[in-house]
Amino acid sequence: FLPVVFDDCQGNSKLSFEVSNPDFKVERDGSLFALRNVSDVGRALFVHARTERAEDMAEILIVGADEKRTALKEIFKLEGNFGIPRQKRAILATPILIPENQRPPFPRSVGKVIRSERTEGAKFRLSGKGVDEDPKGIFRINEISGDVSVTRALDREAIANYELEVEVTDLSGKIVDGPVRLDISVIDQNDNRPMFKEGPYVGHVMEGSPTGTTVMRMTAFDADDANTDNALLRYNILKQTPTKPSPNMFYIDPEKGDIVTVVSPVLLDRETMETPKYELVVEAKDMGGLDVGLTGTATATILIDDKNDHPPEFTKREFQATVKEGVTGVIVNLTVGDRDDPATGAWRAVYTIINGNPGQSFEIHTNPQTNEGMLSVVKPLDYEISAFHTLLIKVENEDPLIPDIAYGPSSTATVQITVEDVNEGPVFHPNPMAVTKQENIPVGSVVLTVNATDPDTLQHQTIRYSVFKDPAGWLEINPTNGTIGTTAVLDRESPYVHNNIYTAQFLAIDSGNPPATGTGTLHITLEDVNDNIPSLYPTLAKVCDDAKDLRVVVLGASDKDLHPNTDPFKFELSKQSGPEKLWRINKLNNTHAQVVLLQNLQKAHYNIPISVTDSGKPPLTNNTELKLQVCSCKKSKMDCSATDALHISMTLILLSLGSLFCKSLP
Repeated sequence: FLPVVFDDCQGNSKLSFEVSNPDFKVERDGSLFALRNVSDVGRALFVHARTERAEDMAEILIVGADEKRTALKEIFKLEGNFGIPRQKRAILATPILIPENQRPPFPRSVGKVIRSERTEGAKFRLSGKGVDEDPKGIFRINEISGDVSVTRALDREAIANYELEVEVTDLSGKIVDGPVRLDISVIDQNDNRPMFKEGPYVGHVMEGSPTGTTVMRMTAFDADDANTDNALLRYNILKQTPTKPSPNMFYIDPEKGDIVTVVSPVLLDRETMETPKYELVVEAKDMGGLDVGLTGTATATILIDDKNDHPPEFTKREFQATVKEGVTGVIVNLTVGDRDDPATGAWRAVYTIINGNPGQSFEIHTNPQTNEGMLSVVKPLDYEISAFHTLLIKVENEDPLIPDIAYGPSSTATVQITVEDVNEGPVFHPNPMAVTKQENIPVGSVVLTVNATDPDTLQHQTIRYSVFKDPAGWLEINPTNGTIGTTAVLDRESPYVHNNIYTAQFLAIDSGNPPATGTGTLHITLEDVNDNIPSLYPTLAKVCDDAKDLRVVVLGASDKDLHPNTDPFKFELSKQSGPEKLWRINKLNNTHAQVVLLQNLQKAHYNIPISVTDSGKPPLTNNTELKLQVCSCKKSKMDCSATDALHISMTLILLSLGSLFCKSLP
């Protein structure tokens, strides 16, 4: 107990004490007793002393409440001198501490609010979060005595502190004292297990790392009060899988949660391990690791990362390959072994041809799935040039080797390549072939003698020739000596000739079994000769019998030949019969002339004989007739029905380009 002394200097008539915490009691002799374990009561309490003549208040501070003490004097420290007048407080609301997870019955008294002045009809009123604000109804106060009670169990992890207000009102509800703050704190209980929330936990450590290398950190969370042992965590490794080469490959710092290696670098060898992956079951225990603490576990996965401490080695010192001449593609796969991690550059191989490939006929690439070297022919090989090839190939890793490891003789290999002979088709020289000939040369004329050779010089085969494509059917070839001759007239103006060039193809066939074939292309450029007469257009014209404009039509001429066998053209009228001349022809330019009537003619059909001559040597002339219809024209309508006999019929050749002029009557 702790003695409490009060003296009103007049005998302490009717002395009484009130304590703000119901867990304490003061007897009439002033002895202060704790009614239960004082470690959970809080930091302070108030004692109110009253007699008929005086009253006073004392605040008692709790010191060392978390330690085990036996005497109240070692726990409490009294402030103020009892019996000496001091400033009085109308409402005294000492902080209240309530353990969480209390069991029924409820409501349960947890504290008391004291008012120094007693007024008839005065009432205490409590408000705030937990009273009249959500969550409502947790706390309430006795209006008369000021006793504070809790109505149900509290959860510190939900709400750790409540800040309430206490007021004193009169009978009308008017506030006469306050408000005064009342703090209620929830005392933590160890009701939450540690939890690992940041998983999955995966760490990496390089093989051969020094002892004590930090791999990763495991951190757990405890929802209890971080200022108490309820959330004071300690870590421990419960299980390691696999247990080889040592059952204790790793250690965890009990306070920090850092996982470090504890074996020598020699044992941390990825290539000698049963598996490069270890799983650790890690436990976190609160209460500082004491047996009474709650636990939580998680699995940490630790991967032993590879470093390039093993060079790749060929499985054989020499590889064999066979390939047919003229063929490209992969001819052999070179196999290697490497003990490093297949998922890293320490395992992936890089191949290089270091000798035997002067013509760059070979390339080698890595198969990403198998790590094999795929040796390919990229330029066709020729058996007649070389039937055998020898390549020297080295293999390295994508990643460099560690300093104390080097590539050895097993990192190089020889590839012996045999080229098989294939019956190759004859080859024309040159290809394509070109020759220039005049069109219309005599049938049977020699155009060209082709030359084809057989690449298979060691087989001594014979070659025969044949026509492959001859669109116009103009050519033939001697099957033995390759002489090409004409079987028809070569016509430059043929639709099979494009841009003066006629194209044909020929075959050269050797005597192999089976025979092989080569194709040669021949381009014949045809020179033009004057073998086409000019043509005249138009060949029909119409005119009104009373036309004022007697210019009948403009004639044009064209020629299929090339210059100089075309224009300028010469236009002429054949001799006119009868006593009078009825028309004439006027040259307009090199390709056009105009027919003009010398007088109006009667309605009839007339044939005008015209000749047109080109400029070739010798020149060619076309004699033709222009059909002229003289029509009656009335009210913008032309009537060309024949009513009279033709007046003139002559023969002419005419090249025609022009317009029909017919002037209608007004």
